Amino acid sequence: MSTIGSFEGFQAVSLKQEGDDQPSETDHLSMEEEDPGKDPMPRQISRQSSVIKSTLYPNPYHQPYISRKYFATRPGAIETAMEDLKGHIAETSGETIQSFWLLTKIDHWNNEQERILLVTDKTLLICKYDFIMLSCVQLQRIPLSAVYRICLGNFTFPGMSLDKRQGEGLRIYWGSPEEQSLLSRWNPWSTEVPYATFTEHPMKYTSEKFLEICKLSGFMSKLVPAIQNAHKNSTGSGSRKKLMVLTEPILIETYTGLMSFIGNRNKLGYSLARGSIGF
Repeated sequence: MSTIGSFEGFQAVSLKQEGDDQPSETDHLSMEEEDPGKDPMPRQISRQSSVIKSTLYPNPYHQPYISRKYFATRPGAIETAMEDLKGHIAETSGETIQSFWLLTKIDHWNNEQERILLVTDKTLLICKYDFIMLSCVQLQRIPLSAVYRICLGNFTFPGMSLDKRQGEGLRIYWGSPEEQSLLSRWNPWSTEVPYATFTEHPMKYTSEKFLEICKLSGFMSKLVPAIQNAHKNSTGSGSRKKLMVLTEPILIETYTGLMSFIGNRNKLGYSLARGSIGF
């Protein structure tokens, strides 16, 4: 994977000090293109416009003031998380991480949650990682051989829903939603939901590094072959089960959505700099 790109969105412009008779490199270029008999004033105007253009049109991959709010984008945070999880999984299960992803999980109540996803030969791991303290808070293990369906499509909501979202998502099923109990369905903190829904992390376009690890299509390209291989190598009762990859709308069954409205607008599911509290 590529390394984190440096923030080079703005171009450095040298300014000529007062009383400095030596023309700059830009002045030489302007003087060569000018007519000797013309007034030199247009040369100064052209130099000023170049400064304005470099300020208004920075590199689109680099947005330092926005990205610094997310602790995941700070220097060394992703690398530390990768090393921590790599060592932990090697010690506890002996598996090797094949791919590493940073996505946003959307729970069954439409709440956004920042998650690290790891794909090994046998397991999909969904990690809640604290990028402030640089520690793993929760790790969910899903056997790849249990995954039987993947849906990719736009989000849909019931007609009476008050809190809707736009965009595309991915849902992974390892159990039947019909078997989900009524209590777990209406419990926003339930961990018995037999599927997981993901979309791209909001910091996808901050650098080329994040463009690579936050891309939903890239995650799909690694996950599907890993599940198919796990099904081939499985010897359990469901070893003959085939993976279905479907393109269909993804239903999020929420109605009032007050909890997700407050949480998502304030990015409560992310490790985010909230600013100083107090006076």
